[in-house]
Amino acid sequence: MKGIILSGGDGKRLYPITKSITKQLLPIYDKPMIYYPLSTLMEFQIRDILIIVKPSDLKLFKNLLGNGSKFGIKINYKIQKKPAGIAESFLIGEKFINKSNVCLILGDNIFHGIPYKEILPQNSNFNGAKIILYKVQDPDRYGVAKFNKKNKIVKIIEKPKKFISNYAVTGIYFYDNKVINFAKKLNPSNRNELEITDINNYYLKESNLKYFKIKPGGVWLDAGTEKSLLQSSLFIQTMQERQNIQISSPEIIAYNNGWISKKKLISSVTDINNSYTSFIKNS
Repeated sequence: MKGIILSGGDGKRLYPITKSITKQLLPIYDKPMIYYPLSTLMEFQIRDILIIVKPSDLKLFKNLLGNGSKFGIKINYKIQKKPAGIAESFLIGEKFINKSNVCLILGDNIFHGIPYKEILPQNSNFNGAKIILYKVQDPDRYGVAKFNKKNKIVKIIEKPKKFISNYAVTGIYFYDNKVINFAKKLNPSNRNELEITDINNYYLKESNLKYFKIKPGGVWLDAGTEKSLLQSSLFIQTMQERQNIQISSPEIIAYNNGWISKKKLISSVTDINNSYTSFIKNS
């Protein structure tokens, strides 16, 4: 399975913070935001990754992440000229995906304490789609799953005006290779975007949409607003200091996965001394 991180967009909800820098390079406590979705893909054992960025941000991302070799992975980049919806990722990334299955994650989504092995489709011949749901207090902000009495999803509704359920669709999506053809069939919504909800409903019509509900203890944060940006940083700070852990460090994940050696792990931060590199050196 290949991975895509969508890190385009204008970040208008965070204006004026994002006037001169993309939100995915803003700090979430001690790391740039992009480290968190990147680490999530790596926790899913995905090593071939495409990052979709704005033209003005390409140099910045390459300077930060390079080709991924320091993390034992391969990173490619593609340009999104203007925001045209989450589902456009599959059109931009068509050649990258090729004949593979794909996991898409949004560049401002942070996950912690989720069971990666349980969530990841285990069958290499995975058919259909799988979405990750999270219980929220404000479902009108999200795409929301509507269930029948048998606890099966019957529809996904974007930002419902009436209460349907508390289960929002998070920013991780697993798809088989048919997602490319589905994306090509889409028409722009009223927002003039290709909607990921429409992709999910295509799979739903084929009775081929699976889901996983994140259980209590698992955390999903969408760091796309000024309030959630601050909350995310405070959460990461609290968890790391109280539990003496380092959350979403690509270097440490790569080492734990056996993708880089101890020598390469240490050499990546040899000349830098701060709390982040100190943790890596003592791993």
